[in-house]
Amino acid sequence: MFSNRMARRSSRRNGLSITLLGCSAVILVLAGCSKSGPDNASAAPAAVGTDPAMPEVLATVGGVPVTREDVRLRAGDELDLIEAQYRKQKSKTIQDALDAILRERVIDAEAKKQGKTVEDLILAEAGGTFDPTDVQIEDWYKENQARLGGRSLEQLRSQIADLLRKQNREDGAIKLQDRLNKERQVVVKFEPFRLTFEAGQSPTLGKAGAPVQVVEFSDFQCPFCQRFYPTIHELSKNYGDKIQVVYKQFPLPSIHPFAIKAAEASLCARDQGKFWELHDMMFKEQATIGVSDLKQKAVRLGMNGPEFNKCLDTGKYSEEVQNDMKLGTRAGITGTPAVFVNGIEVPGGAVPYSKIASAIDLELAKTPKTN
Repeated sequence: MFSNRMARRSSRRNGLSITLLGCSAVILVLAGCSKSGPDNASAAPAAVGTDPAMPEVLATVGGVPVTREDVRLRAGDELDLIEAQYRKQKSKTIQDALDAILRERVIDAEAKKQGKTVEDLILAEAGGTFDPTDVQIEDWYKENQARLGGRSLEQLRSQIADLLRKQNREDGAIKLQDRLNKERQVVVKFEPFRLTFEAGQSPTLGKAGAPVQVVEFSDFQCPFCQRFYPTIHELSKNYGDKIQVVYKQFPLPSIHPFAIKAAEASLCARDQGKFWELHDMMFKEQATIGVSDLKQKAVRLGMNGPEFNKCLDTGKYSEEVQNDMKLGTRAGITGTPAVFVNGIEVPGGAVPYSKIASAIDLELAKTPKTN
């Protein structure tokens, strides 16, 4: 199937995320680290308790009212989850139907007009072949060698070729979609379900008030987050003041026992203007993020050791981490990394750079041009 939404799920060589399972050289596109348990509801913050169809007073006891606000204080988080789950599913259903209609009226119509299949059109747009060259395979291997667990190029060549072949097809699909949308003057006015996130005191990259806000919920012990973190820096570098990246903490202690203290440590580093330095170091040295390791890293980064140690040992930022986790849960996050572009979730976890960039570009296109 080829649709407007699916076409945006492209990959590029530098942004590809992979992992090796067991002793076999199996390459997979990564999704994310997931938590388990009954609280894994898919939902997000919503204005529950203000339904005009619901009376303000829901009951009385001896003349004393039980109000909507009383109920919200008791079950507000659960109501938010239920409400947002409905709104997200409704938005997805509309988007899926819209994608199918656009395909019929744009892509399928063009294929019928030319007497070709959709796959023929994509192949032509990709230059007549999806097969990567030996140079492309070798370049990809060199750029990702640190992530391949010591496997040689020859051991991985066929898997890399398959991965790049899929990528080339997706890139061709995007080019075809974009070209035909322009030719047929496609204007999409539907707005999917959006959330609103406040940057607050969260660590950021870029300019406050930028046209596009990119919010990442992440876990320092999550291997998917480790593979994704360079993407955030690349986005910030390439888009400059057009975006603001906001980092939110979402450690998963049930599977990552060091993640909560690592999250706290990053905020202790923020006190000394070293959040991003420790952020990068923890991901680069993910195997050593116990408390003693974190204290050593702080010294290596030139921080005030005793001040950092006191901050970490006293749990100074435990509440802030917990608040981020509650926010993430209410936003329907069940795994990391989770990324939102102007409040719209980019599904897929550790997605390629190009998928986030496509979402940013769509938002920037909606921004009024200024002289």
